[in-house]
Parts: sequence; C-alpha cells; structure tokens
Amino acid sequence: MTRTRPTPRPPALRNAKEGLDVLSRPGPHPVLRGDLGMVGIPGIVFAPEEGLGLPAVAFGHDWLQPVERYADLLRHLASWGIVAAAPSSHKGVLPSNAGFAADLRTTIDVCAGVRLGDGRISVDSRQTAIMGHGIGGGSALLAAVGHPRVAAVVTIAAAQTRPSALDASREITVPALHIAAGRDMVAPAAGHAEPISAAAGGPMWLRTLPKASHTGFLDGRHWSDLILAGRPDAKVRRLTKALVTAFLLTKLCDEDRVASLVDGKVPGTTLVTR
Repeated sequence: MTRTRPTPRPPALRNAKEGLDVLSRPGPHPVLRGDLGMVGIPGIVFAPEEGLGLPAVAFGHDWLQPVERYADLLRHLASWGIVAAAPSSHKGVLPSNAGFAADLRTTIDVCAGVRLGDGRISVDSRQTAIMGHGIGGGSALLAAVGHPRVAAVVTIAAAQTRPSALDASREITVPALHIAAGRDMVAPAAGHAEPISAAAGGPMWLRTLPKASHTGFLDGRHWSDLILAGRPDAKVRRLTKALVTAFLLTKLCDEDRVASLVDGKVPGTTLVTR
C-alpha cells in the first residue's frame, strides 16, 4: 500500500523563519476526531479526512494531564496528514510508566492495523512514531524500545521514569527529537531532557526553547496548574507545533521541503545534534 496525497505537499521553504510561519498554521487537510474507546483504549484520535498509507504518531500525556490539553497539537498534526492518537490512561497521582508505555505501543498498533473513519483512512505501519510530554515523553522512549514499527521518537520536556527513560534512550536507534524547556522547574532539562538526549543510541536533535516552562506546552486550564510551576504559553505551543510537524514529515515521509526546521537555525531555539 502506498501513501496517497489527497492534498498538495508543503511548499518549498526558503529558510526556517518562513518554515515557522507556514508549519505553525493548520495544514491543508480537513480533520476528523474520533474516540479510541471504540477499539478498547480510552483516549482520542485525530486524522485527516481521508488518505491511505498515512503516517501516524501515538502521544503520551504528562503527569495528571487530560489529553484534551494536547488536542490542539494533535489536531494540527492531522491537518498536515499525520494520524495522531493519545491514550488517556494512567492519569493518576502514581501512574505506571511501564503500563503507559504498553498503552502507547498498543495505540500505534491499533492505528496501523485498523481502518479509521469510514474506511477511507489507513496507516502505513512503516511510518509510525511515538511522542510524549513530561513523563509521557519518558514513557514514549520506553514504548519505542524494540518496537519494529516505530521509525521516530519525539519528546517534549521529557521526564525520567521507572523503568529508566535514560536507559531506554540508549537502546533507540531511530531518529529522535527532544524539545527541552529552558525554564523547566518540574523536570529541569539538565537532569532530564539533556542526559536523555545525550544517551541517544541513534541520530538525535535537541531543541531547547530558552523561555519555555514545563507547562508552557499545555493548552487550557486544569486544577494541576495550582501545583505545577509555569503556565500555558501560546508562543511556545506555536513553535512546538512547527518543530514537531517538520520533524515527523521529514523522518516519516521523507519530506525534504521542511528540513530547514529540523537542521536549521530556528529563531527562539538552540540546537544540539548528533
């Protein structure tokens, strides 16, 4: 099965600044929303209105966070042709990182194995990724270890987990993007995202947003805001949407037109790569 393109490719970008402007806006695909509960997993899924052999990503939420706080990011990815699903399990005070990783693996397997929508949407099992925020990022690393379908990994303000996300990073050989927050008081980058990215067993990109906090990537309000440092930040979310979209399109779809946002100098960020 080959991937179809019911809408045009992203335009050729002259530089990263233009890329931010283009990829931070919704893409050309109309988006459908669904309920993962229909296939036995609590959570949400966003997908382009139609397309066969599409790429897909499973997303892990942070500690205590409802998946609705990431709906804008997931919807954005779907508008650029990427099926995006987020299980809503393990939301308690003492979540199981290993259990959540298992749910992320199941989520990506379901996306790859089940026709979505009314049958007009399917996923290419060779073009899948796992992503997460905070402990969801650490769990994404756990989920990616040894998974034959995972072609890329993305973490956002990753937090250490048990089992160790650091150890998992060493075993992952597929491309990995780690987005770190320079003002992270919950999982400071120096003790979490930076050593995790340094331990990567494959190609690695560490993008640091110096002005971002751990919760700057979230949308809306939640009672957990009272106990977590920082607050949602629209500028941080806008930048993150562009960076993640470019990375996934490049690594899952070989889309070279947006590579400037992966390897280039992006305003408001610093980059370490290997």
